[in-house]
Amino acid sequence: MQYNHEKIALSVKSVKLLERLLQENPRLEKIFSLTGSDKDAKDLLRIWAEEVIDGNDYAKSYYTKEKTDLKTYRALRWKDFAAIRILDYLDNAGREFINPHLGSEKMMNDPFYFLWLAVKKGTGGSKPMFFEDMIQLFRQLTGQLLQSKPDRETVINWMQRWRSGLESDVSLEREANKDRIIRLLVDRIERGEYGESRYAFEEPMTHKEKLDKVREWWEDHMFHLRFAVRSPGLLNEFLDYSLDTDTLDLLNTAEKKGIPFFINPYYLSLLSTRSRSFSAGSDMAIRHYVLYSKQLIEQFGSIEAWEKEDKVVPGKPNAAGWLLPALHNVHRRYPEVAIMIPDTMGRACGGLCVSCQRMYDFQRGNLNFNLDKLKPNEKWDEKLRRLLDYYENDSQLRDILITGGDALMSRDKSLEKILDEVYEMTLRKREANKKRPDGEKYAEISRIRLGTRLLAYLPQRITPSLQKILANFKVKASSAGIRQFIIQTHFQSPMEITPEAKQAVKLLIEAGWTVNNQLVFTAAASRRGHTSLLRKVLNDIGVITYYTFSVKGFLENTFSYATNARSVQEQVEEKYIGNIPENYRERIRDITDEAEKIVDNLKELREEIDTPFLATDRNVINLPAVGKSMTFRTIGITRWGRRILEFSHDPNRWHSPIINKLGEMIIVESKPIGEYLKQLEDMGEDVEEYQSIWGYSVAETELRLPVFEYTGYDFAVTGEISNLEI
Repeated sequence: MQYNHEKIALSVKSVKLLERLLQENPRLEKIFSLTGSDKDAKDLLRIWAEEVIDGNDYAKSYYTKEKTDLKTYRALRWKDFAAIRILDYLDNAGREFINPHLGSEKMMNDPFYFLWLAVKKGTGGSKPMFFEDMIQLFRQLTGQLLQSKPDRETVINWMQRWRSGLESDVSLEREANKDRIIRLLVDRIERGEYGESRYAFEEPMTHKEKLDKVREWWEDHMFHLRFAVRSPGLLNEFLDYSLDTDTLDLLNTAEKKGIPFFINPYYLSLLSTRSRSFSAGSDMAIRHYVLYSKQLIEQFGSIEAWEKEDKVVPGKPNAAGWLLPALHNVHRRYPEVAIMIPDTMGRACGGLCVSCQRMYDFQRGNLNFNLDKLKPNEKWDEKLRRLLDYYENDSQLRDILITGGDALMSRDKSLEKILDEVYEMTLRKREANKKRPDGEKYAEISRIRLGTRLLAYLPQRITPSLQKILANFKVKASSAGIRQFIIQTHFQSPMEITPEAKQAVKLLIEAGWTVNNQLVFTAAASRRGHTSLLRKVLNDIGVITYYTFSVKGFLENTFSYATNARSVQEQVEEKYIGNIPENYRERIRDITDEAEKIVDNLKELREEIDTPFLATDRNVINLPAVGKSMTFRTIGITRWGRRILEFSHDPNRWHSPIINKLGEMIIVESKPIGEYLKQLEDMGEDVEEYQSIWGYSVAETELRLPVFEYTGYDFAVTGEISNLEI
């Protein structure tokens, strides 16, 4: 449905905010009072903005895109950001975009036309958050909104607001939670509610003996999977009836709609059932990750794939141009790496994260929690070899990321089988290369990664037997040329880092594998100091931070969404205290060579640099097309106050050549900055600490640190790109 904006009146609040905007900016009021058309007003606004950037050659070069490198970007003044945004608004006026929040309705981008209608006619239908954003834009332009970069002490104070799961009082609370849950499990097992033979009591047993038996089973990850909570009512019981009625109503609606529900007892024990003064709000990032929002529930069933290359048609290339060997087993965006999702329990997870990038696949049933049905059949061995033939015969693939689902949900035997086949494939690819001349050789497999969230969801999965499998694989795979062995995990909160998680990480690094973390920067995780503390605690236990991902901007993620401006603000105003000096960058490259010593090496390096954490992660978003980036400009704003961002691809990464045809990617953010700040306020935050967020309207993707680069070859790889069709 298209609206005639000239006929949509303003609300009382919008009118009052418009009055404030004009009162604070006499020049702006004069522009609109003396001009007879929105075009004339726009011309005068352009002159104003150009006057500002004329004082900085870097700003002029950046605005015209003559230079968009990091040096030029870092030379921009605070008011240059505002002037460039005004010019970008003007340059992109009249463009139409699809608005995914209103049934894919087309929406017009013309902020200053909407402002013109508001001033001249009292119409346009612009909402209060549109005017709030405009007020802050002109405050930035005129020097009323300042960028006050906090000092190191302030950032550390922010970090100290939050708690980690390694602290003694937090551990004590969780032991009490565990004891309560164990008692409930004993009662249900006694009543035979689970129909389980493996975890059954051998009568006669006293109640104490039964409690002790369940405590023994608690260390078995399969026990937690078998007794995972799959209904809202049981969740509320296990959380000591602490859920409010509104939350329960939402979860019951989710269950009726068929949204998977799966939370294991261990992870439930991490959630507080009563507010504690010493940890108030600290577990919010965990709670928001397992309790479904109204928007997610409403959208489930009509969720689209955010990453368009996840949609595959038989015989045709995906959106990135890659031809794939199977519809659901291989995902590929880049020339050098492809994801493999096994047809095993690795297609399942230890729980469902509300902002999961594969929610589209859960909706279709490609990913699920029917664990018994996900055991591999005889045909899987043949299919696995066919999938690995794809890696073997591809000219550029050197990195295999086994994930899902979750790679470590596979049983030991299944995972060992996959790793053995990867080893054999790596040997064959290396052997075939001996027959190819230099310059025509294929890239050989040099990196293997296992994607898992079980270090947070279910650390009991990391057993000595799994450690042995991984250690043995590293020994033999190293002889086949693989140099990088990585567990790619996902801790969302420092409260997820428990003694059990610390032990799991210890077993993995003792096996010689590096553990990297990628965080999803949800609204709860985006609070001041929260991510910085997570980085510190991860470094303390030997984990290197890899990515900080913005939440994808579709409607189902609205509740979890933290605006991209907040991600840039966090990068500039908090993460900076962990930046690694240039003269240490080569040192960080080699820090994973001795994975077994990484805890000590990370500690030593932090002490030398004098920083609480190493900011090795890059703040990015997965684009709704091909690749990751945080290179964007704010080119517009909807009348509802949602910013319109134009993303360019990360210039520091090798992409599929298709990006030359795709051009820039447009993202209409799923919530206005004002709505995000109101959400923070509801979480107990002082929004005054976030005021500079309004000014972060352009950004450039950070450079990738040497620690994440591929190891080199002693030969020249062919320039041919196989399995590509554009």
